[in-house]
Amino acid sequence: QVHLVESGGGLVQAGGSLRLSCTVSGNIFALNVMGWYRQAPGKQRDLVASVSSDGSSNYADSVKGRFTISGDNAKTTVYLQMNNLKPEDTAVYYCNYRSIFVRSSDYWGQGTQVTVSS
Repeated sequence: QVHLVESGGGLVQAGGSLRLSCTVSGNIFALNVMGWYRQAPGKQRDLVASVSSDGSSNYADSVKGRFTISGDNAKTTVYLQMNNLKPEDTAVYYCNYRSIFVRSSDYWGQGTQVTVSS
């Protein structure tokens, strides 16, 4: 089992910043990808950013240049620094951990609400 605990959501005005954190524990595989997804009401859950255990990262076009994903040295916590937030960034943000080779090892956090007011 793998457990993910998220924190850092909240309410912010447009142009402001927030940092989300996600700490993973349990039966973690060394080769993995951790990412942040978001889901707005009535919409599908989409990838925001991800970082793999080799350090490579990937971003949705809508957040490039504004959001930065990073991890700690122990590779058990992943952060999403969100700058210049826009009302369209409003969503529930979910942390995801998945093993690169063990397909059944794919876990989600409980979600944290990010609301950006105009």
